[in-house]
Amino acid sequence: MKRNVLIIGAGGVAQVVAHKCAQNNDLLGDLHIASRTKAKCDAIIASVHEKRAMKVAGTFEAHAVDAMDTGAVAALIRQTGAQIVINVGSSFVNMTVLQACIETGVAYMDTAIHEDPKKICETPPWYGNYEWQRREACEKAGVTAILGIGFDPGVVNAYARLAADDYLDRIDSIDIVDINAGSHGRWFSTNFDPEINFREFTGTVYSWQKGKWQENAMFEVGKTFDLPVVGPQKAYLTGHDEVHSLSARFPDADVRFWMGFGDHYINVFTVLKNLGLLSEKPVRTAEGLEVVPLKVVKAVLPDPSSLAPDYVGKTCIGDIVRGMKDGKPTEVFIYNVADHKEAYEEVGSQGISYTAGVPPVAAAILIANGTWDVREMVNVEDLDPKPFLDLLNHMGLPTRLCDEHGDRALDFS
Repeated sequence: MKRNVLIIGAGGVAQVVAHKCAQNNDLLGDLHIASRTKAKCDAIIASVHEKRAMKVAGTFEAHAVDAMDTGAVAALIRQTGAQIVINVGSSFVNMTVLQACIETGVAYMDTAIHEDPKKICETPPWYGNYEWQRREACEKAGVTAILGIGFDPGVVNAYARLAADDYLDRIDSIDIVDINAGSHGRWFSTNFDPEINFREFTGTVYSWQKGKWQENAMFEVGKTFDLPVVGPQKAYLTGHDEVHSLSARFPDADVRFWMGFGDHYINVFTVLKNLGLLSEKPVRTAEGLEVVPLKVVKAVLPDPSSLAPDYVGKTCIGDIVRGMKDGKPTEVFIYNVADHKEAYEEVGSQGISYTAGVPPVAAAILIANGTWDVREMVNVEDLDPKPFLDLLNHMGLPTRLCDEHGDRALDFS
């Protein structure tokens, strides 16, 4: 049984991970959290103790580390005795943290595909540009590496696998729909790191259709989805991580990702982009200072973690899967609804961070007890989804299904 967890990162998602690990430290053992700024880690641990989240008495320590330095991360893994690393830092650090895990022989997981800070929206499949190049090294070292184990990517990948296993004989299309129907009360803000958020939407929108990659522009293709709880919501075809692995698993199906955006967000985004303020390339000011416009925008926007106290409303994220069952056309919607206020009351973060932070802790528990300790690199759809979804049912992210028979909760116990 693997025990002792090292969390990399100290943002809103890391806060959720820390609280959920604390709530399950009887299974996960000693806990450690590290980022470039140790004070942020200290504040997260303080919030864990304020909520009395530790299930049993145990260790929870903060550390400073440069996660872009493989040697430093490996040294910290050895120092802490961690056997599971949950990487919820910037996606810029994925490859250095993964390499440190391979070198030390410990389990690894992240919640998004690695990104090169100097590149935006590379040629698909994005996993093939980075993480998948370490598959052989993981297998040789016997290292379990679970990629993209947030909600999307992550839980939605498990939903697709569940649909294939239990509800359809043939899958023709997977439409992942991500709707945030909540409100944070600010004039404008992103729900997670603005730099990462904007980078998702400034490049080509890639979807997998008719057996090949289709290219569109952001906000070019939109449609309205009528969803449980949140009702009719406008969403736009968007490039996203899970499309790149699900298209490899289901090459004969169309795989698309849709994200909800309000008119105000689109207007602000469009102005910033047209002015060149979302560029990742350095520019020089009249005073001779070299700055990166995207980083300046990030600096003046609210810290996403500061949104949590005022956030109200709900999210609805799930998979609309169409295909054939027993010779008949079939459609299922497998989804979760999360509440921003409830998330804040439990762990001090808003619902977007909550949906991203709970799943890696469920995965850590499954690695710890051996269920998902597969000793190779995998995407979530490569794993049996039911133990994972069963844990999420009990950890705050219950799964529901809507089909011709109605809308119901799914029980995996």
